[in-house]
Amino acid sequence: MYKTLKDGQELAVALKRELYKIENVDIVICPAYTLLAYLADDLEESNIALGAQDIYWQEEGAFTGEVSAAMLKDAGCQYVIVGHSERRQFFGDTNETVNKKIKACLKHGLTPIICVGENLQERESGNTFKVVQNHIQGSLAEISALDIIKTVIAYEPVWAIGTGKTATSDQAQEVHKYIRDLLRKMYGEEAAQSIRIQYGGSVKPDNIRELIAKPDVDGALVGGASLKADSFSAIVTGASEVVK
Repeated sequence: MYKTLKDGQELAVALKRELYKIENVDIVICPAYTLLAYLADDLEESNIALGAQDIYWQEEGAFTGEVSAAMLKDAGCQYVIVGHSERRQFFGDTNETVNKKIKACLKHGLTPIICVGENLQERESGNTFKVVQNHIQGSLAEISALDIIKTVIAYEPVWAIGTGKTATSDQAQEVHKYIRDLLRKMYGEEAAQSIRIQYGGSVKPDNIRELIAKPDVDGALVGGASLKADSFSAIVTGASEVVK
C-alpha cells in the first residue's frame, strides 16, 4: 500500500527512462488499484507491462470494495498477483479462493502470478516442502496443462521478508527445483519447463545476479526494492545481464 498518483507516475516515468533499452527480460509493475488506469496511459508503447495486486473472482455483483477481471483488463492490466502471503495472512486468502482467482484471470486473458511459500515457523519446523506442495496443489486444482503454461509461480519465503533473515541463492534454488519437479509430476516435462518460477524474498540489486544465475530461478517478484526507481532499475539491469 504505497504511492499516491503523483508518486506512482513519477516512478513510472523514471523506470521508462532507465529501462527503455532492456529487451531480454519482461518487466512488470503492480501498483495499487487507484493508479492502474493512469499508469496504463503513462506506460503505453513502453517495455513495461502493468499488473494488479489482487483480483476478485466474480464477474460482477454486490461485492463492495472488490475488483473483477474485466475491470482490471479495462484499466490496462496484463498480470495479476494472486495469493500473496500478505493476502493469505491478513485478508483470508486460502487455496480455494486463490484457485477461483486464478481461474478468473485465465478466463479473461490475464496472467496470474501465483504466490506460494512458508513462514518462519514452518521453515524452522522443516515443513517447507509440505507447505509449498499444499499451496501448489490446492491453488492449481482443476487447472489444465494448457492453462498452467499461461501462469507464473512466485516462491516467496515469508520468513525472509522483513525479518532480517535472508534466503541464500542455494535455498531459493532448492525450493524452485522442488516446485518444478512437482509441476513435472502434475503436468509433464514440457509444461514444467515452460512455467516461469520467480523468487520473491528480499530481492535486492546486490543479490539478483546470484539468484537469476540459478537454473530454476526464472525471475523475481520484487518487494520494497521496487518502490524506488534506482533500486528496481538496478535489479532489472542485473537480471538482464545474467540472462544474455
